[in-house]
Amino acid sequence: MKEFELKYGCNPNQKPARIYMEDGTELPITVVNGRPGYINLLDALNGWQLVSELKEATGLPAATSFKHVSPAGAATGLPLSEVEQKIYWVEDLAQAHPLSPLACAYARARGADRMSSFGDFISLSEVCDVDTARLIKREVSDGIIAPGYEPEALELLKGKKKGGYCILQIDPSYRPAALERKQVFGVTFEQGHNDVRIDRGMLGHIVTKEKELPDGAVRDLLISLITLKYTQSNSVCYVKDGQAIGIGAGQQSRIHCTRLAGSKADNWYLRQAPQVLELPFLEGIGRPDRDNAIDLYIGEDCADVLDEGKWQRIFSKKPAPFTREEKRAWLDGLKDVALGSDAFFPFGDNIERAARSGVRYVAQPGGSVRDDNVIETADHHGMVMAFTGLRLFHH
Repeated sequence: MKEFELKYGCNPNQKPARIYMEDGTELPITVVNGRPGYINLLDALNGWQLVSELKEATGLPAATSFKHVSPAGAATGLPLSEVEQKIYWVEDLAQAHPLSPLACAYARARGADRMSSFGDFISLSEVCDVDTARLIKREVSDGIIAPGYEPEALELLKGKKKGGYCILQIDPSYRPAALERKQVFGVTFEQGHNDVRIDRGMLGHIVTKEKELPDGAVRDLLISLITLKYTQSNSVCYVKDGQAIGIGAGQQSRIHCTRLAGSKADNWYLRQAPQVLELPFLEGIGRPDRDNAIDLYIGEDCADVLDEGKWQRIFSKKPAPFTREEKRAWLDGLKDVALGSDAFFPFGDNIERAARSGVRYVAQPGGSVRDDNVIETADHHGMVMAFTGLRLFHH
């Protein structure tokens, strides 16, 4: 296929729309099922690059959940704990038999920020297996891209969205041209493809008093940096145990990135609190409604969801409020989080906010006129911080 006509561009009024190769060669993707849209394809092509690089850097299967050209979650295929199985709503499948590493990667990517992942576009580093397809089958999703599909997995996916689920297959051997172009307002922009390789060598310049970077921290910092490479800037990414737990994308201020991503990381951890795990949901309440209720329960709207007229529609009995003091006490148990930033931290306030979400390891380019203040703040919190010298803006 050398050209694919799209229904419309970013919006219904933007017609005509198509994708094609300027050199007249075959497209590296095949539409197996459904009809992808303009934004679907942006998500697919960015997501595929992300998971490919995660696999290369970690040696593990990888998955990402994309929404509007930024990842809502990204993860590697490490096993799920019993608590993680519960908070990602996969406990029933995992108890039937151990989930495949790829399925674990997708459960983590989809489950880190379930509110943002609703209606996602999925990218997988491996051939989609049946375990992963079963997880995807029950989630609200727009489409998927992978290097291939097991026959039974493909049939499961084709059954989504009344047969219209978008399924793309990517040629894993495809490599883009060295130069890439795009147009804005009739003006053509050209730049070299961002083929920088993110690896352990980028973490060698440690500027804090604390110097020790365990292997798990190295893995998590690499995941954060690779995720940022495909996240709309400004961006900050918190990672824990092989998965992104909070991504702050597209903010004009770096402190707002850090706060946004930190609040998502906090929510991820609060979902694991006993008060949340034991919420008495009514039988038959769907996952999206449970997600919405949990988001309210652990947030500032806790009292609202427990209002007499509301809780009876969700819970079999009224839960006790999750107080601010209880939430803070639980969050104090979140530790050894890794944090990456796509550009330097201009002030120590970013580090102060990161510390509240358990950050111990930091990777950022460095180069601010206030680097000394940022380093001093990291030292105050006993953090290990590496200056990578690498900016990762993505637009």
